Amino acid sequence: RDDDDINDVASMAGVNLNEESARIMATNSDLVGTQIQSCKDEPFLAAIPLHKRILETAKKLGITDVPAEVVTFISHATQNRLRTVIEKVTVITQHRMESYKDDEWYEQATDVRSQLKFFEQLERLEKQRKDEQEREILLKAAKSRSRQEDPEQARLKQKAKEMQQQELAQMRQRDANLTALAAIGPRKKRKLDAPGLLTIGGEGAGLCGGSPAGLGTASPRQYPRQKITRVNLRDFIFYMEQERGMSHSLLLYRALLK
Repeated sequence: RDDDDINDVASMAGVNLNEESARIMATNSDLVGTQIQSCKDEPFLAAIPLHKRILETAKKLGITDVPAEVVTFISHATQNRLRTVIEKVTVITQHRMESYKDDEWYEQATDVRSQLKFFEQLERLEKQRKDEQEREILLKAAKSRSRQEDPEQARLKQKAKEMQQQELAQMRQRDANLTALAAIGPRKKRKLDAPGLLTIGGEGAGLCGGSPAGLGTASPRQYPRQKITRVNLRDFIFYMEQERGMSHSLLLYRALLK
């Protein structure tokens, strides 16, 4: 019934579907279904070294001849396998780098970084307290004027003298640095987006807008920064642990020993 409706509409418009189909097939009969686009089959691995390696393995199994089609097939299989490994390891790396702090369901239980900073601060305060105690002992030993001095007392006086000289040298160095900074004056930051400034290779080169070369004002162009995914050995070890064929391989144990 639908075909009858279509035929009625076409006949009402004065179009014969059979004649149009025959005309199309007669006009482009040499092109319909015969256009083929092919590309050169380029192997992923070098054919000659791969063929030698395959022959060495095949001779152990009693095979003396390996055709070129086998070499090409193994090369493509290696490329496909390598692509699969890289895709899976990339997904593992992206999951590792993913941050859940902005998630509304994220609740922080422990903050190891703050704990480490707290312990470092405690160690710094303890070291500062011990240094102050040692400094007081050295100062008391330096101020003592006993006539009979033992070797330990002499050693403390010498150490106190060296400490005072070191503190005096640090104060002089600090004063010299402050004087030099005051002489230089406040440092002004260059405006990278100023007109007439072109950045080439990370360094700015000033270009005048009215130069005779006609360079004009360089408009600031923002280039998208390419995101780099860095895969480490831990990601690859995790991938090998999940793979059935590599979870008990010698390569995994070698990677774990590194």
